[in-house]
Amino acid sequence: MKERLQRIREEAIEKIKASKNPEALNDVRVSVLGKKGELTALLKSMKEIAPEERPAFGQLVNDTRAEIERVMEDAKKQMEQMLLEMKLKTEVIDVTLPAKKNSVGHRHPNTIALEEVERIFIGMGYEVIEGPEVEYDLYNFEKLNIPANHPAKDEQDTFYINKEIVLRTQTSPVQARTMEKGKLPIRMISPGRVFRSDEVDATHSPSFHQIEGLVIDKNITFADLKGTLEEFAKELFGEDTKTKFRPHHFPFTEPSAEVDVSCFKCGGKGCRFCKGSGWIEILGCGMVHPHVLEMCGIDPEEYTGFAFGVGLERIALLKYEIDDMRLLYENDIRFLRQF
Repeated sequence: MKERLQRIREEAIEKIKASKNPEALNDVRVSVLGKKGELTALLKSMKEIAPEERPAFGQLVNDTRAEIERVMEDAKKQMEQMLLEMKLKTEVIDVTLPAKKNSVGHRHPNTIALEEVERIFIGMGYEVIEGPEVEYDLYNFEKLNIPANHPAKDEQDTFYINKEIVLRTQTSPVQARTMEKGKLPIRMISPGRVFRSDEVDATHSPSFHQIEGLVIDKNITFADLKGTLEEFAKELFGEDTKTKFRPHHFPFTEPSAEVDVSCFKCGGKGCRFCKGSGWIEILGCGMVHPHVLEMCGIDPEEYTGFAFGVGLERIALLKYEIDDMRLLYENDIRFLRQF
């Protein structure tokens, strides 16, 4: 038995020293010290030894186990140290390099301006409604009192998909669709992307955004329109802002007007920003044309309403004093970081 025990010890130590990785080391441990290992099997065969020799033999087995475990632990520590050194060599970190910073994005100036406009009108009880960007000529023109021979329908001004379908030139079709549903009264704004065949310059783009509003109810007058837009201007540009209404013409409203606000840069005194006039044009508006109401199934004898439309980019350009519309779409991070 002693010879067998000596052989197990020598073979185990030899295998431990020959192990190249933790997995091989663990195989040795299982084969020698495991439940079915050689040393465990030897302990189970102690019944073959004379009773008076068992204590001494048991102590010898325990000493052998302790020695094998000690050699195995030393080999494990050496192996771990070697693996750590190898890892440090292959995974070098230059602590002098600058840290990587998380680049956190933020809202586009157009989005900031849109959310502010939506907040103002939602506070007045308006609903935000969106519609399709590819629209029927019927809704984009005909139901807005724009006949077939109107200049706005010229192919030089409008992107046509075919004779009956266009890229919408305004968000007013959303208003026509909403009126057609017949659910009155209506208090809504319709923001969205629109398209016109314009050359790109500092103030024009073939794709831009509009926010149009519509109110339909009984006894709505031009005074309601003026009060609404005055409140909107004060909320957007400041409490001291004044408004001025100038007569204009739009096919879908009668009477119609252009709205100017007092220059928030100079307070109306005249400066470079307002070109010395003290006023800045911001939107168009008017009372909904009775014919538009009729075409959308609303009785103009019982209901009246007003509509208005403002360019989202125009608000952003004015509010943040940007002098070139193209900056909003060039995605220059140096520009966008300012917001």
